[in-house]
Amino acid sequence: MSQSARPAVVLGVESSCDETGFGIVSEGRLLGQGLASSAAQHAEFGGVVPEIAARAHLDAAAPTLRLALADAGVELGDITHVAATSGPGLATAVHVGLAAAKSIAWALDVPLYGVHHLAGHAAADTLAHGPLPEESIILIVSGGHTSILHVRDLVRDPIEHLGDTLDDAAGEAFDKVARLLGLGYPGGPAISRAALEGDPAAFSFPRAMLRPGDAPYTFSFSGLKTAVARTVETLERAGEPVPVADIAASFEQAAVDVLVTKSLRAVQAKGLSTLVIVGGVAANARLRAVAQERCDAAGVELRIPPMSLCTDNGAMIAAVGDLLVRSGAGPSSLGIAADPSAVLHGAQLPLPEGFAA
Repeated sequence: MSQSARPAVVLGVESSCDETGFGIVSEGRLLGQGLASSAAQHAEFGGVVPEIAARAHLDAAAPTLRLALADAGVELGDITHVAATSGPGLATAVHVGLAAAKSIAWALDVPLYGVHHLAGHAAADTLAHGPLPEESIILIVSGGHTSILHVRDLVRDPIEHLGDTLDDAAGEAFDKVARLLGLGYPGGPAISRAALEGDPAAFSFPRAMLRPGDAPYTFSFSGLKTAVARTVETLERAGEPVPVADIAASFEQAAVDVLVTKSLRAVQAKGLSTLVIVGGVAANARLRAVAQERCDAAGVELRIPPMSLCTDNGAMIAAVGDLLVRSGAGPSSLGIAADPSAVLHGAQLPLPEGFAA
């Protein structure tokens, strides 16, 4: 088989926050991946420290790349294209992964694609369930982002933002509430574990932005976080025990209610039939269960990647690169800059010339 006829083998590099990820994808199929997390190093600070994350990426890059290659059963020389998160994310962290990707692309003399991190989350589902439908609503819900997107072709068409969070992202709210309850970091898994023993109806926490006249697809979680804080403070002042499990379950249910309600509202308003939920919080069991129940009732197909593809990972970035290659998109240059505040208009960064944002 000639070089030009070989299927593309795309290496994806992700380093936007506290996970160092390398993934290898070919023609829509995940061949293998390696992942390292520095979450334990951040736990004592209750959140991610950018400088610690960057140093952890430097330490983990080479071994994690080797893990991905071994998992995929390929050699570095088999890589035909490289894709890397070039934004958004922590500036110091994004720079490390992008520099690694540039080095690999330069050494192999292969094309490099700059990828938007959130498009990576959207593409993660394709590795589990195949191509996205012609149109869908995608809820991205993670530690740094909570957005409802109207997506057509993920790499060929502009991505329409229907709504975002006004303040805390959902995952950030989970982290802050976990800290209030003494459950540790990261907050999402800690809240979920505690909530298993709790009553989700024990406390009536607010469901923000669901009143008539509110922006239909906009989120706000700061009020919910504050309500939990006031509840804990009131109980402690009264000398009463804090029912951690009940508060965790009630908080989790309030957050999930808003996420699912607004997402299904978007599906129905656009006349579509598919909801895709991605991002770290998509691993939450209650979110998965409630979304499935309500989608079934509404006749909507629900797609959520397996938990291994919900958190930040290199496979999702490779998936975008693979889609870009197969769509005939031109590569980014080795001079591409990190864009820690990149707004999501399209999957590739920078936007291709002539692309309507």
